[in-house]
Amino acid sequence: MTLEKYLLKHFFPVLIVSLLMFMMLALLIDLFLNLVKYLNNGAAIGAILKTSLFFLPKSFTYALPASLLFSASYTIGYLYAGNELVMVTGSGIPFWRFCLPLIAAGILSSFFAFFFEDNVVVPTLRIKNRMSSTLLGRINEENQSDVVIKAEGGKLIYVVDYFDPDSWNLNGLTIIELNEDKTFASMVRSPQAVWKNDRWNLSNPLRYAYQDGFLRPQVIFDPDQYNETPDTFKRSAVVSSDLKAREVRLLVADLKRAGLPYVSALADYHHRFSFSAVSFVVIFLSLTMGGRFKKNILLMSLLASLGTAVIYYVIEMISMMSARVGLLPPLFGAWIPVVFCTAAGLLLLAKSKT
Repeated sequence: MTLEKYLLKHFFPVLIVSLLMFMMLALLIDLFLNLVKYLNNGAAIGAILKTSLFFLPKSFTYALPASLLFSASYTIGYLYAGNELVMVTGSGIPFWRFCLPLIAAGILSSFFAFFFEDNVVVPTLRIKNRMSSTLLGRINEENQSDVVIKAEGGKLIYVVDYFDPDSWNLNGLTIIELNEDKTFASMVRSPQAVWKNDRWNLSNPLRYAYQDGFLRPQVIFDPDQYNETPDTFKRSAVVSSDLKAREVRLLVADLKRAGLPYVSALADYHHRFSFSAVSFVVIFLSLTMGGRFKKNILLMSLLASLGTAVIYYVIEMISMMSARVGLLPPLFGAWIPVVFCTAAGLLLLAKSKT
């Protein structure tokens, strides 16, 4: 058996167990935060459990970095305590070379985490939030009512009573047209609009414009200029966490085009990539921790993993809050925790006892 297989043989069983443990912890925290509210609103136990079931994918993404950190540090610590690591390094194999399989596992986990978040976590978390809002008696957060969209740099303002994302219908549509100096030019009213052939087909549209000092109605014969895509209305009614990375990027473009604040959405977009990179970053930290524990390896590895996770999430929380309010550039704010932890891991790895 090669050293790489021997290392991974010890690593993966611990990773699976720690994943289950941290996922259960995340599930219980989410459940107990809302359990009393669920019961006070008369929610059935089956509905509560079903809601928690849709939180499983998100709990996996929360658990993956901490599990990688714990399992890698425990594995290295176990080999160090049994003097097996001394034999490896004593034979002339550099410590970093011996740990390459774990580093490769961290890189693969980062790519997997990004695609898993985009394709599994986002849709299931949207369902979970909708079910949770229903059980708590809140208004559905995905309600497509009272939608307001700015387009063409703010010169067109769409006000919609209700948007149906399934049939792509706008009900109770009002379009306010502004001049270059942002003064009122005209207003278009239509009881309904249907998206067809890359434009909105307005039902009995009327344009109201000032004529002789009075706001008079005019029939619209060619409303081709109103071609804001249905996806724009759909994205405007949800938060960025409910959108895939590509849709968040398009949301940022929508906000820029409309002249609306977009910094918060841009920070969330960069955070999608930086959060996925955490799985790779924690490997550096875990390799240095494992060589420092020779007694109580399980307890010390667990405490080190939880402590590191808390430190990381605190730094991330502060940097993301600063990025969302514009105190830091969005790209910089999203990647500060990753850069900081990577630098700390490399520094500790260079000074590792092994």
